[in-house]
Amino acid sequence: MKKLVLTGAAGRLGSYLREPLSMMADELVSTDIAEGIGTLYPGERYVQADLADLNAMSEVIEGADMVVHFGAIGDEAPFEEILGPNIVGAYNVWEAAHRHGVRRVVYASSIHAVGMYPRQERIGTDVPHRPDTVYGLAKCFAEDLARMYWEKRGVEAVCLRILSCAQVTGARALGTWLSYGDLIQLVARAIDTPTTGFTVVYGVSDNDRCPVDNSAARYLGYAPKDNAEQFAAQILAAEGPGDPRDPAQMCHGGPFAAVDLGQSGQAQMNIVHDRKET
Repeated sequence: MKKLVLTGAAGRLGSYLREPLSMMADELVSTDIAEGIGTLYPGERYVQADLADLNAMSEVIEGADMVVHFGAIGDEAPFEEILGPNIVGAYNVWEAAHRHGVRRVVYASSIHAVGMYPRQERIGTDVPHRPDTVYGLAKCFAEDLARMYWEKRGVEAVCLRILSCAQVTGARALGTWLSYGDLIQLVARAIDTPTTGFTVVYGVSDNDRCPVDNSAARYLGYAPKDNAEQFAAQILAAEGPGDPRDPAQMCHGGPFAAVDLGQSGQAQMNIVHDRKET
């Protein structure tokens, strides 16, 4: 590819994607609202831009072959805060992609688009939306937007329903963990698969306790390597018995299924913010 665009480049996941993506195109344009993202990789250029500004996104995306869209508020928040970056921002990315003839958008969706399903129900990529938060609702909007832009305007999309891409610090993550190495592989397969149309795939490693089914997206060639079971003995010894009355333990969305709308889900989680520094 000549040009690849990465939104959300200043975020934790974006920090791990920048280097491998810079090797997949002549030019990687990384973008975020932050003033900077540290030392740039060879072939990488940084542009500060607001997802909620269509003109700004159009300028960033012009000439791109594909867009890897990871930019957004990454937690539950009031609708008014989610609206700009997560909903309007998604529209702006796809509309700019259409206007400039971009072939495909690879989108960081989330398990929270279907977070109210019971964890004991192993769900596939074709289940109807069942969001657990306003944040999850915005992911549903973007997935439906992606399908519409494929069916009406021919812009391909791969929506990555990421489960837990962070260090394993609790029992839920024994099933939901996505290692950074598997994240990179997943995004690479979403980019280099010859044709995708509209596709949903779960972002999860090869965990023994994986609660979702990716068989319908097997054609992408995503073959995760890591398994959270290596952490099981330590994690389970540190936690007490489960509570079947707790939605955080009984739903796919974890703590997001238990918090009130507009209240942070991440505040209930022990996330290690191990951003890759350059």
